[in-house]
Amino acid sequence: QVLLAESGGGLVQAGGSLRLSCAASGNIFSTDVMSWYRQAPGKQRHLVAQIFAAGTSTYNDSVKGRFIISRDIAENTVFLQMNNLRPEDTAVYYCYVAVNDYSAHYWGQGTQVTVSS
Repeated sequence: QVLLAESGGGLVQAGGSLRLSCAASGNIFSTDVMSWYRQAPGKQRHLVAQIFAAGTSTYNDSVKGRFIISRDIAENTVFLQMNNLRPEDTAVYYCYVAVNDYSAHYWGQGTQVTVSS
């Protein structure tokens, strides 16, 4: 069993910054991909950014140049630095991890990010 602990959401004005964290703990011998998804009210959940075991990362076009995903391998923690936030970034942000040679995957409980105009 793997547990994910998210933190860092909140309310910020447009143009501001927030940093999300997601720490994975439990039966982990490899973290294959660590990702952030978001879901706005009335919309589907979609991928924001992901980082793979080799260190490569990908971003949704809507956040390129503003968000940075990174990780602490030793602590099994993934971060999402969100800069120049816009009202359209308002959503619940979910951490997602695939572990142990993709044999299992887990979702975090979600953290609310609200950007006021």
